[in-house]
Amino acid sequence: MKYYIGIDLGGTNIKAGVVNEKFEIIAKASTKTLCPRPAKDICDDMAKVSIEACKLAGISVDDVEWIGVGTPGIADNINGTIPYSNNLDFHDVPVRKYIQAHINKPVYVANDANAAAYGEFVAGAAKGAKNAVCITLGTGVGAGIIVDGKILTGSNLAGAELGHMVIEVDGPQCTCGRKGCFEVYSSATGLVRMTKEALAANPESAMKDEERISARTAFNYMRAGDATAKQVVDDYIKYLAAGITNTINIFQPDILCIGGGVCNEGDPLLVPMKEIVKKEVYTRNSAKNTEIVIAKLGNDAGIIGAAFLGNAHD
Repeated sequence: MKYYIGIDLGGTNIKAGVVNEKFEIIAKASTKTLCPRPAKDICDDMAKVSIEACKLAGISVDDVEWIGVGTPGIADNINGTIPYSNNLDFHDVPVRKYIQAHINKPVYVANDANAAAYGEFVAGAAKGAKNAVCITLGTGVGAGIIVDGKILTGSNLAGAELGHMVIEVDGPQCTCGRKGCFEVYSSATGLVRMTKEALAANPESAMKDEERISARTAFNYMRAGDATAKQVVDDYIKYLAAGITNTINIFQPDILCIGGGVCNEGDPLLVPMKEIVKKEVYTRNSAKNTEIVIAKLGNDAGIIGAAFLGNAHD
């Protein structure tokens, strides 16, 4: 049996998992990232939790084929560095060198959204596809693109930023500096914003009784028959469908999978969204259209994808 280590580096936690060749996580370990602090200290802790995960799995680090790291920001797998991560305040961090000072194994690095997408590609909802796109609807909109089984990073290593394609010119301000981005409308943050705006314009809505507006609020009150909530949901689905249609038109993947908490809404989200996409996608008359599915791996996608990064690059 072959074993691999996948590290999911986040702004809050560092998580490492030992993954076997069947894509099963057999042990995990974690520690707090404790940002801001020196990058070397964080990389040292990545090595430490990797060693701890191996102990919990009952294996030695010598039994591991390689280590993969999924990180926020830009990842340079050729040089084994993280050129920039605003969340971690990383600038040209030699992550491979730092980890190999503790564990003498090959170290691969990828953007965290790309790593999660690769996890879905090798072991989740996009398994069996040749070309796939995975979109995560969270605080922002993250994405990963797999072409011919390889992660698409672009010439500047920052490809797949689908959340920052504009779907409404001069729409609401996005954190990236542009206005009207896909992320502004289709993230959980965007859904909360639209819900609050709708409630401010329609104070008679039953949603006024909600103590804290969340990404679930509009869907919950829509099911209860609230007209304002239904309009919010309809608008959200319209924008989500626009971004997904754009993505399909550009990449024509075999499978497009979407993840994130909002996907737990199930059919009230998926059925009308798929209907819009079916009507608008350029290949609407094709016998082989992109299959839209829900991501399967949840929070494990990043660890599993990172663990197999040795196969993800040319």
